[in-house]
Amino acid sequence: MRVLLLGANGFLGRFVADRLLADPAVHLTALGRGDDADVRFDLAGGSPGALTRFLSAVHPGVVINCAGATRGGARELTRHNTVAVATVCEALRRSGCGARLVQLGCASEYGPSQQGSSTAEDAIPRPGGPYGVSKLAATELVLGSGLDAVVLRVFSPVGPGTPAGSPLGRLAEAMRRAMQSGDGELKLSGLGVQRDFVDVRDVARAVHAASLSAAQGVVNIGTGRAVRLRDAASVLARVAGFAGSLHEVDTPPGRPPGMGIGAPRSESVLEQLGATPVPYPDGCGGWQQADVRTARDRLGWRPRINLEESLADIWMEAACRI
Repeated sequence: MRVLLLGANGFLGRFVADRLLADPAVHLTALGRGDDADVRFDLAGGSPGALTRFLSAVHPGVVINCAGATRGGARELTRHNTVAVATVCEALRRSGCGARLVQLGCASEYGPSQQGSSTAEDAIPRPGGPYGVSKLAATELVLGSGLDAVVLRVFSPVGPGTPAGSPLGRLAEAMRRAMQSGDGELKLSGLGVQRDFVDVRDVARAVHAASLSAAQGVVNIGTGRAVRLRDAASVLARVAGFAGSLHEVDTPPGRPPGMGIGAPRSESVLEQLGATPVPYPDGCGGWQQADVRTARDRLGWRPRINLEESLADIWMEAACRI
């Protein structure tokens, strides 16, 4: 099976590439902007015609799109997350290669959900920020393309390679600094948020399964269990061997929980308190948990790696900087 992978150098894409390369039946070609890509191409700026010519020449059986941006303004997010997907869909239609498209979406497309609920694929999306809007627009383009396509809505991916600027990445870095300096107390804020953390290696397994399946539409990829960030911090302290205390500083007044701490006034208050903010600016409020029955029934997929193992891998990378 010839597979074209877009975004092979990203957090998710690296593990998807590893998973596919372990399958002897897969012949993998990576397309991206970096020098280490098999083929250099900028999805956000390249023309559908140029990509069409490449698809017609390579004739892949599956195209997997892990490319995109998680940060930036609305214009940049739209260009990398929406326009790029429009280019992929148009090129696939023009090429007539009949490739199956596996698009990686995200839980930010759903937006806030009710405390204690599990979000299923038929929930009405109400993204709470430009990132979720740009990813939802991409999903709608894929679903309306007429292609053989599936969108995997990934909840909160964690594990080795977790970006340092992510909530759990910032937690690990704050703990590393505290241990390195001998601080007996670690002050943190924004820990009341609850998210469905899924290991990046399990996500890669889901992408592999989706590429081999006939599933179409949207499929949630999560664990089906929300975990409070403060509980994740406690587990991280245990696996790190941090003997000090975790002191939670309340979010400043006027800043809703789960919306991140980024306003200058809020930051200055936290700095005065000596606290490390752990923002979750994904527009999903204080709670998010996946209903993962569709992934089980249509992909034959279940998560295997527990959060403690994911956190141990995050800490191992952080500890290497001590």
